[in-house]
Amino acid sequence: EAAELPDDRVAAYLDEACGTDVALRREVESLLNAAARRPAFLAAPTAMPGGSPYFAPAEAPGSSIVPYRIVEQIGRGGFGTVYRAEQERPVRREVALKVINPGMDTRAVIARFQAERQAMAMMDHPNIAHVFEAGETEAGRPYFVMELVPGAPITEYCDRANLGIPQRLALFVQVCHAVQHAHSKGMIHRDIKPGNVLVAADEGGPHAKIIDFGIAKATERALTEKTVLTEHRHFIGTPEYMSPEQAVSSPDIDTRTDVYGLGVLLYELLTGATPFDGQALRSAAYGEIQRIIREVEPPKPSTKVSTLGNSISAVALHRRTEPERLSPLLRRDLDWIVMRCLEKDPARRYPTSDALAADLEAYLRGDPVSAAPPSAAYRVRKFVGRNKGLVAAVASTAAALVLGIIGTTSGMVAAGVARAEAQANAARAAREADQAQAVKEFMHEVL
Repeated sequence: EAAELPDDRVAAYLDEACGTDVALRREVESLLNAAARRPAFLAAPTAMPGGSPYFAPAEAPGSSIVPYRIVEQIGRGGFGTVYRAEQERPVRREVALKVINPGMDTRAVIARFQAERQAMAMMDHPNIAHVFEAGETEAGRPYFVMELVPGAPITEYCDRANLGIPQRLALFVQVCHAVQHAHSKGMIHRDIKPGNVLVAADEGGPHAKIIDFGIAKATERALTEKTVLTEHRHFIGTPEYMSPEQAVSSPDIDTRTDVYGLGVLLYELLTGATPFDGQALRSAAYGEIQRIIREVEPPKPSTKVSTLGNSISAVALHRRTEPERLSPLLRRDLDWIVMRCLEKDPARRYPTSDALAADLEAYLRGDPVSAAPPSAAYRVRKFVGRNKGLVAAVASTAAALVLGIIGTTSGMVAAGVARAEAQANAARAAREADQAQAVKEFMHEVL
């Protein structure tokens, strides 16, 4: 209605229509200004080829948000855009600069952005990206500056480096400990996926870093004065990595939601696929997505790789094994660990990400894992597998002892038989001597 009025009547109309609602007034004025700048609304496509949303960037390479000079765009999400930038003072260094997207500066989005800024500022862990500074652009859009994390998503890095299963697990344990640190600060990430876990190699080997706490939820303290609400029929997270309770926007979301997300990420690291196909999920209706996540049991990792078809050769190659050995390698222990993370009931999952890390470390040592069903035979088998040299030595010694015992017993039996025969012979000789003496005395009396 305001757009159809003459310019000299707009202000009076907005005074009456918006009243004291300052946020509404600002939003309408913003839309009017945008319409004035771009009269051919919808003349251009709303999506780029391939279906990705199109947004005209507000910042461009070479522009500045003092004291940062933007070099290039390195990522874009629904709420914010991330740039590689150079800090000019007080120190010179490359940083990652995240700025809220133009047109997305609603109350809810700004609240969520400020929540991420505060969440990351509370973190102090080598596997979580550090936040250096926060502020606002000249247009009033929030931004924050964080450590520039060179590297690739964890799944891409592992495949590119052809890391075997043990090396993948060791790298994943770093992620578990970082998530545990976030939990100790009262934060739940709620969007653990490969794109939010970057890996680069340094002198000490591969090093993982968690980024993007944009939808993190505070469990122990308020992160911002503005309220962050999850809208009805609106997902917070990525469907294929989303826990059942997250899919229905349950108010009971806690740290075990991140354990579920870690389980999905571990599943993908082991099999090269997520438990539920992302394309199928995204093409389903809202209610069907919820039903699949809440009710459908995904296949075990060992079962999943056996259904990969022709792609199993590449998956096995990236894990430094043979296609026919991959499924047996995942069977039992790793199946148990992953499926415990993916339990529909949060109470049946690992209670903490550190507990998940402890089971993976036990697997790497060859120790029994807590996710295994209780079985004496399983524990004996794990002990034998973990101590093959010792068991072989003990078995050899035991065999020698058994053989020695058998030999000694045989000798004792033989000696006993010999003594018995000697005693029998002596008794027989004594009887024969007695008989000879009796005959001699009889003949003496007769003759």
